[in-house]
Amino acid sequence: MNLILLGAPGAGKGTQAELLVKKLSIPAISTGNMLREAMNNGSQLGQQVKKIMEEGSLVPDDVVLDIVAERVSKDDCANGFILDGVPRTLAQALALDERGIQIDHVVSIEIDDSVIEGRMTGRRVCSKCGASYHVVANPPKVEGVCDACGGELTIRKDDAAETVRHRLQVYHQQTEVLKSYYAKQNKLCMVEGNQSIENANRDILQAIGANV
Repeated sequence: MNLILLGAPGAGKGTQAELLVKKLSIPAISTGNMLREAMNNGSQLGQQVKKIMEEGSLVPDDVVLDIVAERVSKDDCANGFILDGVPRTLAQALALDERGIQIDHVVSIEIDDSVIEGRMTGRRVCSKCGASYHVVANPPKVEGVCDACGGELTIRKDDAAETVRHRLQVYHQQTEVLKSYYAKQNKLCMVEGNQSIENANRDILQAIGANV
């Protein structure tokens, strides 16, 4: 089963992908993770990607699709895969079709912008060990201090309020059109994202007809 997870930044795609990996025994392909790996490598491509992502803009299609096409051709994708973060534009969706990458179901996780902004702007990351916190959902014992190593907690640039709003604007302008594209192919199912992780996962499995 080849799946696409759609949803605005912070809608919970990554969390749901992790659960689906365990239940469906297929790999999740997160372009965000792959692009972050490129940034950490410090290559020329990684530096280019870092600048683009920090501005909240989209990475060029050819870069994203080269990464995805290579990944889905690997043996562990023979029984299916989950795409998280691609396609983000209609051009990318068309390019997937042209490359013969078959998609069975497209799940759109629906959630209000105001909820997403609260989720993302509340994130904090330890500057030393990288541990993640949230001021409401998962606060540290001492404000601004990492429980694990005592490092200073910081706000990543892509979690700053102005960047989050820009990313949401980009999503609505360039990505939401994919819902109508896949609806016409009878592949789209929409799931309420502002509920418990477990309930959202149950709804996704029901929507794609997975017997687990």
